Amino acid sequence: MSFHLLLASSSPYRAELLKRLRIPFSQASPDIDETPLPDETPQEYVLRLAREKARALQPNHPESWIIGSDQTCVVNGQPVGKAGTEANALEQLKRVKGQKITFLTGLCLLSPTGDEYTLTEPFDVHFHDLSDEALKRYITIEQPLDCAGSFKVEGLGITLFSALEGRDMNVLIGLPMIGLCELMRQAGLEPLALAEA
Repeated sequence: MSFHLLLASSSPYRAELLKRLRIPFSQASPDIDETPLPDETPQEYVLRLAREKARALQPNHPESWIIGSDQTCVVNGQPVGKAGTEANALEQLKRVKGQKITFLTGLCLLSPTGDEYTLTEPFDVHFHDLSDEALKRYITIEQPLDCAGSFKVEGLGITLFSALEGRDMNVLIGLPMIGLCELMRQAGLEPLALAEA
């Protein structure tokens, strides 16, 4: 049986990260309910969604290794998702300015036999105490409406931060690459052996 890797996401940001491994892969978007469950912690939430995304695609891709990933920003112990609108983005950024905020990404590598390899990766971000005008300008230029916490670290979002803490900044983009390589090795897959020259 040939090896096939499937990213359970339509995110171009996650796809760009996964391309770094030089392992051929395809993408498919899972259709799941992302509503948090009552009393669910942010860690439980992102890990559950990562698992559900991978599992949702398995029936149509039974021979694939499937990567499910989900990200949230944690503010005052509560998960914060994508803003969707400029007004929501401004409110999200106003809530976090001058604070240290944790971002969490849940990751699941699902084997063709149904074995799951999972982790939750945290990353801390220290936000500058910027003016509302500066935040509005950032939102207008960057349009980070489809990103948890309303910023894109791979773009102008880096100007919002005074410091970053964690082992893998890719958490902020939604796919912890160090963790993914760890999960692949736990599953008996060596990323370097699968990489194309």
